[in-house]
This record gives sequence, structure tokens and C-alpha cells, in this order.
Amino acid sequence: MSDQAESSRHGAFFGRRKGHPLRARQAALFDTLLPRLALDLTKPAPADLRTLFDGVDDVRLESGFGGGEHLIAEAERHPRTGFIGVEPFVNGMAKALAAIEERKLRNIRLHHGDATDLLAWLPAAGLARVDLLYPDPWPKRRHWKRRFVQDASVAQIARILRRDGEFRFASDIPDYVAWTLLRLMRSPDFGWTAEQADDWRLPWPGFTSTRYEAKAKREGRVPCYLIFRRR
Repeated sequence: MSDQAESSRHGAFFGRRKGHPLRARQAALFDTLLPRLALDLTKPAPADLRTLFDGVDDVRLESGFGGGEHLIAEAERHPRTGFIGVEPFVNGMAKALAAIEERKLRNIRLHHGDATDLLAWLPAAGLARVDLLYPDPWPKRRHWKRRFVQDASVAQIARILRRDGEFRFASDIPDYVAWTLLRLMRSPDFGWTAEQADDWRLPWPGFTSTRYEAKAKREGRVPCYLIFRRR
């Protein structure tokens, strides 16, 4: 991701939103499919997020889904779960839209924009799980304030998760893992579920690897997997 800031607003999305030009079919999906799946943040959120879907038992959120590999696989694997995917990048959203259309998935809703706006919109205790996989680590110290995991976002995640809901985090950057662990451990709303080293060294059961994870492993970086439970 680019280090050029798109906005200096606190908590806003930073970086570029578009990379390679879209193919014609991908571009068309922004006009046809995305409007049907996009959440309307100008209207109040429903008290029960399950009403956004047909016949689901729970609702989960994946923030910054990248190319959509994990989001799509989870939606296929759990047809009785509704999934909300957030992605500000045009190319990532285009890949997800193409996969949703190809696989005829009906249990995904999307927000093409800033995750902080969506977190503020969502109702209290509306989600069973929140996934944050391989977020931009913003490695330079002066950019740490741009990291998604902050005390304020942790509080928002706690607000939108139901009791015993989970926040799951994966990263190949040790500093960001330590940063996240510190902020979640000092939150009174979360408990770390790990009981042994393999609980953070190995992916949780059913985890679908992403292209970011594959790149990390090729370059010799070791992923870490953290699960926190809402108290």
C-alpha cells in the first residue's frame, strides 16, 4: 500500500484507493452488482443485522478484505452466516464482486469505503465476529497513528460485538502483533484465548490463506494468529 496519505482526518483511511486499471467486466460490476450489495450508511442501521440478509443465524465482519479470498471462502463455507466485507481499494472490491457473481453468493454485503465509518454505523452487539487479516502495518513510527488497531477502534469493536463474540487478527509483522496484543490485553472488554504457543503460531481451524500471507511466507516472514473473546 502507498505511504501517501489520502486524508489527515483522525481515524480516516490513508493510502491510495486504486491500482491497476479494471477490466471492462470488473468495472461494470461497480454499476450493477455493488449497488445491490452496498450498505446505505445514510440511513440508520437495523437493530438486528440479520435482516440485511435472507435466512442467516449470525453476522460477521471482515475489515479490509484485500482480494477477498478469505471473505469469499468463509461465505461459501457458512451459508447460514451473513458477512459484511469492507474494502476501500477499487481493485480489491472488483475481485470480490467478480467472485460473488461467479459463485452466486447471497450472504455478503459490502462497504466500499472507510471501515471507521462502518464501525460507527453498526448497532451495538450486532456481530458474532470481526476479522482483521494482514492490515497495513504502517511501519514508520510517525505513521503508527494510522494503524487500524487503536484504543478507539478496539472500543468500537467491543461495542459492536455481542458477548462471547470474537475479534480475530493475523499479521506477519511482529511489531504490529505486539502493538495489537498490548491494546487488546489492556482493554477490559476482551480476553486473549490462547492457552499454548500453537494457538498463535498456527492458523485457527478453517482459516483460508490470502495472497498477502503467501507473499509473507515467500519472503520469510512468520504469520501470527490472535483470537480475542468479548467479555
